[in-house]
Amino acid sequence: LIVCDEAHRMSASFFGGEVKYTRRYQLGQRLGGRCRHFLLMTATPHNGKEEDFQLFMALLDADRFEGRFRDGVHRADVSDLMRRLTKEELLRFDGRPLFPERRAYTVKYALSAAEAALYAEVTDYVREEMNRAERFAAEGDDGRRRNVGFALTILQRRLASSPAAIHESLRRRRERLEARLAEERPARRGREARLADETGPPAWPEDDEAETADMEDAPADEAEAAEEAVLDRATAARTIAELEIEIATLGRLEARARTLRRSGADAKWLQLDGILDHPLMSDADGNRRKLIVFTEPRDTLNYLADRIRTRLGRPEAVAVIHGGVGRQERRKAVEAFTHDKEALVLVANDAAGEGINLQRAHLMVNYDLPWNPNRLEQRFGRIHRIGQTEICHCWNLVADDTREGEVYSRLLDKIEAARAALGGRVYDVLGRLFEARALRDLLMEAIRYGERPDVKRRLFRAVDDAVDRRHLQDLIAERALVRDTMTAADVARVREEMERAEARRLQPFHIQTFFLEAFRHLGGRANRREAGRWEIARVPGPLRDRDRPIGTGAPLSPRYERICFEKDRIDRPPVAAHVCPGHPLLEATMDLILERHRDVLKRGAVLVDETDDGEALRVLFYLEHAVQDGRVGRGGRRRAVSRRLQFVEIDADGRARDAGPAPYLDYRPLTEDERPAVAAALAAPWLSGDLEAKAAGYAIASIVPRHVEEVRARRLPEIDKVEREVAARLKKEINHWDHRAQDLKALERAGRQTRLSAGQAEARANDLADRLQRRLAALALERDVSALPPQVRGGAVVVPAGLLRGAAKTVARELELDETTAEGRAEVERLAMEAVAAAERALGHAPRDVSGERLGYDIESREKATDRLRFIEVKGRAEGAETVTVTRNEILTALNAPDAYILAVVEVANGFAAEPRYVRAPFAREPDFGATSVTY
Repeated sequence: LIVCDEAHRMSASFFGGEVKYTRRYQLGQRLGGRCRHFLLMTATPHNGKEEDFQLFMALLDADRFEGRFRDGVHRADVSDLMRRLTKEELLRFDGRPLFPERRAYTVKYALSAAEAALYAEVTDYVREEMNRAERFAAEGDDGRRRNVGFALTILQRRLASSPAAIHESLRRRRERLEARLAEERPARRGREARLADETGPPAWPEDDEAETADMEDAPADEAEAAEEAVLDRATAARTIAELEIEIATLGRLEARARTLRRSGADAKWLQLDGILDHPLMSDADGNRRKLIVFTEPRDTLNYLADRIRTRLGRPEAVAVIHGGVGRQERRKAVEAFTHDKEALVLVANDAAGEGINLQRAHLMVNYDLPWNPNRLEQRFGRIHRIGQTEICHCWNLVADDTREGEVYSRLLDKIEAARAALGGRVYDVLGRLFEARALRDLLMEAIRYGERPDVKRRLFRAVDDAVDRRHLQDLIAERALVRDTMTAADVARVREEMERAEARRLQPFHIQTFFLEAFRHLGGRANRREAGRWEIARVPGPLRDRDRPIGTGAPLSPRYERICFEKDRIDRPPVAAHVCPGHPLLEATMDLILERHRDVLKRGAVLVDETDDGEALRVLFYLEHAVQDGRVGRGGRRRAVSRRLQFVEIDADGRARDAGPAPYLDYRPLTEDERPAVAAALAAPWLSGDLEAKAAGYAIASIVPRHVEEVRARRLPEIDKVEREVAARLKKEINHWDHRAQDLKALERAGRQTRLSAGQAEARANDLADRLQRRLAALALERDVSALPPQVRGGAVVVPAGLLRGAAKTVARELELDETTAEGRAEVERLAMEAVAAAERALGHAPRDVSGERLGYDIESREKATDRLRFIEVKGRAEGAETVTVTRNEILTALNAPDAYILAVVEVANGFAAEPRYVRAPFAREPDFGATSVTY
């Protein structure tokens, strides 16, 4: 299994009639071809273009999404490949929303006179340079035009960010261009001499829209580095004279920005300063709540961090995250913000916009508004996460007296109006609003031509259309691409399965019991320290040597200051290693135990069933069996698609039965003292027969067919659907290229020159036809589901406790029951079970007898009020009995589900059961390793 988070970064798009793949997309193709299972996780799989979305889906199945999307022809059903739910539709089992409400507020402000003057001058500079850069496109150098456009766009965004950001950006750009001028002058003669072509890496590795989109979605550190490289280098100047003029212009702008910065005039900061005093910033006790401030340029981030520290009067109150912060330092900042009550404000750019859990806060400010709406969605998602219990509030700051601010302000107003009508789900589709043109293009058009009334009307119309209520409703409906609707019965069934799984889990107690004894057996010693925690002063040499050959996960340490098996015991000082499946200490221990003692499994054992009062021996086998399909996997063997472990019991008459999932949990080894009592029984001739063959035969006849049918019922409909989708898509593409080939032949006969030849189109159609046949053949192999023969992996003779106790074979049934007989004990248990079932029904609950399944409890009862399960272990006792004996399995099940487990004790006298007495949370700790039962 390979899991890719933030998978939307693996993007591709059509450009100039052909597909342009980003390097991340190519990585996705490589990964998908190397693994059996490929899981792509993203909140934003759709960038607004259906053809790009289908290219993204081609990472999962290239045949189903072959070719360029053509509306009306290539609509694809992705319901079996994709699961998607809107946060507002997710509920807890009790019906409460999983996610709280989201609210956003637009905070508009007006620039001061000095800020407005600087804005006008820098915007004029950006417009003029962009107009000059258009010359490069006419000369065939579209890459340079794009680099210049990208650089100027960055400058305009930093102008809107803060006086510090625009001043530092202008200064660095001037200094870099002056350095370039100094390099050019000696090599060129005269001011009209043309500048040399730009050197250094371009803004994007490929000059295409795919890489542009990739840069838009790049991690903050990558984006920052690319922005600085382009901003400092790209220029529209073609001659030394033009470069001198641009440097002089930058010098004037830098001086004005420096004056503004020193003046302290900052209308935007005043808005944030006011938000810091908003009533929501403090709780009912007057304590300041935690706040996240998102910005973009690092200059603004540092500027804000300093001002907020001064405002709050405490340097430790502010944590920062930006692209230049290393991963470890970033984690420390998040930990401080999450756990340190002194850290109140996190100032971050989009380095904190993905992959970080910040639900410790529910207040957020977008100091800088991103020009990619996906970023808005991702930022809000940092605090609106599972575990968030408060309503999430977000303030968006926008200068509505700037050209781009007018457009953004209209967008935010429309989004808020839509939220009032459609709820918080609107925030989940922000990245899909602008399908035809990106928001950044609209904002740059406003900057360049926003003084024209016709342009302003067109831009406002584009925004209004993007946030049209019907359009939003369609996007919200499409976002749930697969409507995993669940009925109340479905929800109840899933919850019950989860509750049962919780009660029967291996971690922590079964794992703890096994590990501590196995570790001791291998020469190790675990010293108990605090409750539920142990110290390992030295890991035995054979285990340390085992670490290298198995090579799984983290390395094995030579010592452990603390280990634990329960998650809630990890983070107490000193921090403990959580020993669980996958931990190298447990993996190495299991591996070495199996190497030394695997033969014991085949040799078998003699076990005692303390709960069986009978006298008949039986034999328990455990078998492994698998279901395969027709595909050939590693080593030339057919590929297994499902594996199971199954237990079969055989009695002296040769009758076999399914023994359930884990019948051995209540068994114990036969002691040497007990062996003479059962020696004759163990020498019975039937035990020398070919019992393995009988067990395998029973599995082949009764168990394996059910397994095969379950696999077929699940897989065949999936394969049928894939076959339909692949055939439909590839046939449409074949027809398209066949038709294209005929058209091209006609043009060639007419003497026309074509970019694509008829032969190339015909070859493309033939290649697709071959692909279709290969894929259909592969699907036929997947459909060939069959069973592998079951393999016996181990066995044991099971001795009933009744045989050891020498219980009488027949006993007269009397009203006064004799609990020393098997029949008497069975009757006491029956009456006790009936009494508990009646008591449960009297409470309005729905009890179910599961005593024969050896689950660690006897009755599973669904509560009427909560619809939750309770697990009841019933202990019937004759009048006067003073003890209750419980098995190891029952104790561990109770510890796994302490809130749901009940020990019911019922006194039985003269054939009647008294009212049950319920003991809740009956056990405080797990039994010792050698104990298969405990008497209380």
